Amino acid sequence: MNLSEKTPKQIVQELDKYVIGQTEAKRAVAIALYNRRRRMELSKDMQQEITPKNLLMIGPTGVGKTEIARRLAKIVEAPFVKVEATKFTEVGYVGRDVESMVRDLVDVAVTMEEREQFKHVRAEASKQADKRLVKLLVPGLKKEQKQNNANSLQDLMKAFQTIQNGDTDAADPDENDNEQVTDQIRDQRLSVMEQLRRGQLDDREVSIKVDEPKKAAPMNDMMGSMGIDLSDTLGQMMPKKKITRTVTVKEAREIFIREESDKLVNHADIYHDAIERAENTGIIFIDEFDKIAGGRKQQSGEVSREGVQRDILPIVEGSQVNTKYGPIDTDHILFIGSGAFAESKPSDLIAELQGRFPIRVELNALSKEDFVRILAEPKNSLVKQYIALVGTDGIHLTFTQEAIERIAEIAYDVNQNTDNIGARRLATILEKLLEDILYEGPDMQMGDITITEKYVNDKIGGIVSDPNLSRYIL
Repeated sequence: MNLSEKTPKQIVQELDKYVIGQTEAKRAVAIALYNRRRRMELSKDMQQEITPKNLLMIGPTGVGKTEIARRLAKIVEAPFVKVEATKFTEVGYVGRDVESMVRDLVDVAVTMEEREQFKHVRAEASKQADKRLVKLLVPGLKKEQKQNNANSLQDLMKAFQTIQNGDTDAADPDENDNEQVTDQIRDQRLSVMEQLRRGQLDDREVSIKVDEPKKAAPMNDMMGSMGIDLSDTLGQMMPKKKITRTVTVKEAREIFIREESDKLVNHADIYHDAIERAENTGIIFIDEFDKIAGGRKQQSGEVSREGVQRDILPIVEGSQVNTKYGPIDTDHILFIGSGAFAESKPSDLIAELQGRFPIRVELNALSKEDFVRILAEPKNSLVKQYIALVGTDGIHLTFTQEAIERIAEIAYDVNQNTDNIGARRLATILEKLLEDILYEGPDMQMGDITITEKYVNDKIGGIVSDPNLSRYIL
């Protein structure tokens, strides 16, 4: 299990590369994350007593609440899921069960553990994958099959036993060494192996057999509430169906490496480590938290939002949830609630749930100066994204500082005069501003284009000055 070695200051510095401002919120999440590392260095008895201090982020939409949590999880390499509180309904109504967010977290943790374990066995898996590819590219001579009923029955029983033991590939006749290799074929294979290692065959197409992708079972959502994956259960009972795909040698090699890696790792260890990882480092981000606050607007005919709160409460307090990989305790999962709380307030939540989110962080609305920084400073800012996009058409796009300031001013003004959607307004404005370049670019040799303040005013200035147009277009 990996725990971030970054200090709170280092975590905030990493967040600053992607999220502008909101220092208080960054400090709060950084402290909450580092406290997990502190906890794991204590005695087992003390570890059980220390529970995570869940956070409640309060602020208008588009100011960075979700981005902070998402980037945070990537920085510390923690299992992370984002859920919408509005998708859950209380027990007895149609909708997602609140426990599904914990199962989603375990799924993410399993994927992360598999990726790490596969890295450790990649060298050996690559060797096995290369052998399979060489046999595929230079097939041997097939031996004559004896038509013997007794032998056929014996082979069938052997194949069935192999499936029972979990070695499905050994039961695949195509994987058996049922071939005759001459000296000429052996020399050809050595030559092909050398070409393969040099990457000379990467673009060559080859037909391979792969497992048919899993299909979602109609009853899976209902059974999921009991921690049962119906598609997994049926998949173990039924033999795997193979389908033929035509891919490049490079793609086939990666597919074979994954299949060989899957054979080399211990899945029981992966599931155990994944559950432990989710329990101790998992982060569940519950968005739209304010939408389940009761307030005074609740009507007698609607699904009880208070009922959803009461269903979430035991998960946040700490309970055991059954998953297809085994039970998981939620005592030390970090929960981050998020909401604008424009039409309600945190005190509208039931008292027990309020108590489980002791750290309250208010995020500030974005100013014009914040918009300027958002456009220019982040590692992959919107401006850098658009420059890269049109660059694929051979267009060298640049923005003057005055143009960036004018775009920021327009975004701020439109947010003030219409609905405040935060930094998301910048995406709308830039898309409208660069509409002609994005449309005409592939068909014209535009070369170097500089976006100036005058260009911004000419393109969207008229829309901004008309309240009706800006309301519906920007």
